Amino acid sequence: MEDKIGVLRSLGERADTLLIGGKMAEEVDAASGYELPSDVVAAASFAADAKAKIVAADEVPDGWLGLDIGPATREAFGQRIGAAKTVFWNGPMGVFEWPRFAEGTKAVAEAVAAADAHTVVGGGDSVRAIEELGLAERIDWVSTGGGAALELLEGKELPGVAAIPED
Repeated sequence: MEDKIGVLRSLGERADTLLIGGKMAEEVDAASGYELPSDVVAAASFAADAKAKIVAADEVPDGWLGLDIGPATREAFGQRIGAAKTVFWNGPMGVFEWPRFAEGTKAVAEAVAAADAHTVVGGGDSVRAIEELGLAERIDWVSTGGGAALELLEGKELPGVAAIPED
């Protein structure tokens, strides 16, 4: 998570909208100005069959975990993505490997694939999600190099790019 904080700061200065879900949303202060989940699918434990319920993001019961974004957040994120002209998506919205906690990632993937925008999906988990959902062909650019893509967006010099001769 720490390696993504610099990216958020850099993008926050340039992007019109940053939507933050998944584990990253727990690391970002609500006063940051970034759009965070309003609701989550909370689970009593980290297990595929754990007791789960939808709660406000700031009302997750003690000892419970937010394992996916909730339906209101899925709707809000989908609308924001649908209105965008450029979309860069990195990271799932929850524990998408477990069907009960995959709806947020699915909703974001579908919104990105349907967006009338230039779309980029980077990072192994995000790429896995769009491939499993059969949406990869509807994305303009798919990169498994999520970490490198984030460093580039942060403004860091990438050795492979720096080595390319200018002429």
